[in-house]
Amino acid sequence: MKDSDLSVMPATAPPRYPVDPRSATDQTRNGIGESLVIKGELSASEDLIVRGQVEGSISMPDHTLTVDVQASVAAKIAARAVVVVGSIRGPVTTGEKLEIRPSGSVIGDVTSPRLIIVDGGSLRGKVEMPRT
Repeated sequence: MKDSDLSVMPATAPPRYPVDPRSATDQTRNGIGESLVIKGELSASEDLIVRGQVEGSISMPDHTLTVDVQASVAAKIAARAVVVVGSIRGPVTTGEKLEIRPSGSVIGDVTSPRLIIVDGGSLRGKVEMPRT
């Protein structure tokens, strides 16, 4: 191989935003920031992280909703999967699973084939677990 056969790769540009210490998957999801308040109907055709406040309804039957630690959601939720690190007030329906992490809380009825409550997480409501 000759030197003329080698191409020079440009240096990668630094990221436009500060690197988040969370996992890479969290960085690639769209999010609702901490200072945002949304009232009404929210639908998404991709995974979503809520870090602010949402009131109303959230519909994303083919995707995952993550309610981050500082988030407060008062909504009727329908999603493929829901991960709760913050708080949800309202009914939650999932096609796959509901996972409540140690700081997470859900007040409302749940319909989900799988329910995971990590030590410290809380749930107050009726649970229905349909077979898949």
